[in-house]
Amino acid sequence: MATSRDVAKLARVSQATVSRVISNGAVSQATRERVLAAMESVGYVPDLGARAMKTGVTNTIGVVVDDLANPWYPYLLDALTAALDAAGKKVSLWTSNGRLNEAALDAMASRSVDGVIFTTVIETSEMLKAAIRRNSRFVLVHRGVEGLPADQVTTENFDGGRKVADFFLQGGHRTVAILGASNAASTTRDRRRGFMHSLSAAGITLESEYIAAQDYTYDFGYFAAGRLLDLPKPPTALFCTNDVSAMGALDSVRDRGLRVPDDIWVVGFDDIPMASWRSYDLTSVRQPVERLATIGTRLMLERLEDGDKPVEKIVLGCEIIERGTTG
Repeated sequence: MATSRDVAKLARVSQATVSRVISNGAVSQATRERVLAAMESVGYVPDLGARAMKTGVTNTIGVVVDDLANPWYPYLLDALTAALDAAGKKVSLWTSNGRLNEAALDAMASRSVDGVIFTTVIETSEMLKAAIRRNSRFVLVHRGVEGLPADQVTTENFDGGRKVADFFLQGGHRTVAILGASNAASTTRDRRRGFMHSLSAAGITLESEYIAAQDYTYDFGYFAAGRLLDLPKPPTALFCTNDVSAMGALDSVRDRGLRVPDDIWVVGFDDIPMASWRSYDLTSVRQPVERLATIGTRLMLERLEDGDKPVEKIVLGCEIIERGTTG
């Protein structure tokens, strides 16, 4: 069986240099390529488990996402994986599906990952409580928690909701509605708050029957939109606080023989790739997913380098991408 000594001999470097290449340490690009070529030539596969036990560093970052049936999370996960891979880190993935994930807790407790990126926490999250309790190194990406002294990078969700309300008002819409998930998540809560803030400033009070709050799924969007359209005075513009529910709402509108955008406007949030598909052509509030991922990765790497550094809270802007579901 080939050893790191064999690699070092063939590459004409020290074993310490081989170790630095394996751990993505500081070596010249030419040396790195020579060592990697030697590893391949002799068939050397490093025992990363043993290395982690010896050094306490796994070069693995845990990423916790919500329901992967929601296309937003694969979209964000793809960007995070690319950013972490570029930094020489492996990824362990866990899904929470709104519940406690024991595997993630065990990984944090056993230090089988160097740190964890949470993309889906809420204030009452047991995983988040466990991470704080154990002084784990973690970063919040996408969803933040107000008042929590932790590195966070989020989108300006309040401003996004405000922009949608202003957009509707500029289009002449005053009977409007909003649908999406409950208020447990900061993203939903802030989008709704921003939306209602701008309506209130224009003298419009959004009555409870024009608010549908339950889920982020296609089915919920479909049936909630149907209920809203059955109101004695149905809305002429509909804000869905994520794109998947907006797609359900769009299909519900079309199944009733209504025309978009002539009879009703529909706006989503996130701007996932599906939003631009011709069958939906959905106007949506774009989250800067690549910047969320690259900044989240930077915060994670810096936290691993210095666990005592001051926390950073970064909020990124968003913009409405106009397509065919609005005039």
